[in-house]
Amino acid sequence: MSSSSPTQARARRGATVVGAAAAGLAVWTVAVPVLGVEVTARAGEGEMVIGAPAVAFAGVVAALAGWGLLALLERAGARARTVWTRVALSVLVASLVPPMLQATTVAAGAVLVAMHVAVGAVIIASMGRTARSVPSSERSAALHPQAAR
Repeated sequence: MSSSSPTQARARRGATVVGAAAAGLAVWTVAVPVLGVEVTARAGEGEMVIGAPAVAFAGVVAALAGWGLLALLERAGARARTVWTRVALSVLVASLVPPMLQATTVAAGAVLVAMHVAVGAVIIASMGRTARSVPSSERSAALHPQAAR
């Protein structure tokens, strides 16, 4: 996204945060109120019902974490988009294991996995496009602020 300004990148990344929450909520809305699936997971000695607020919060947290990592990678190297995308895909794949292990029913597990995939797809597709190349002089100044003085 080298042709866009930092302000445009922030706006797109902000939209990605909202989109990630919306994607998770869309899956939850179809599964819970429409199809009647009770989305529950094991939590300690009991079970936890996964409600809309938790779904939205998880989407926002995941997107903000992705944004933070991308910002750090942009300051550290020219291959930020490539590295970020690989890390994001790895995190998405790893995030699919807990729902499969902790869901109380097959239907709940399927919904949890679908929510993870929906949120991850929005974040990876949208956030990755905002990656910008930082000139080496700016990267050096960001990594070594003492040397810039």
